Amino acid sequence: MTEVNDVSKQKLIADFKVVVADAEELLRSTASQAGDKAADMRTKIQGRLADAKIKLADAEAAVVDRAKQVGRVADDYVQDNPWRSVGVAAGLGFIVGLLIGRR
Repeated sequence: MTEVNDVSKQKLIADFKVVVADAEELLRSTASQAGDKAADMRTKIQGRLADAKIKLADAEAAVVDRAKQVGRVADDYVQDNPWRSVGVAAGLGFIVGLLIGRR
């Protein structure tokens, strides 16, 4: 279940990066627009984008930390149970081999 959440978080982060990049491009393309209202709006959007980038970096760091934690747990399990891990890997390899062989 955590793998699904991690994948969802990674997808959300990737989508959010695209939105931020598009917003920055929009700001650059409207930089030549004159007027106090346009300048105020650009300033407000730039502030919100800066906040969004910080939150995005935090979310990305959380996903990376979680992935490292899962990796450490898996590594500890393999270190503590080497033969059981070999058996599980061999079983999975056998099942994958059967599935590929049926095609």
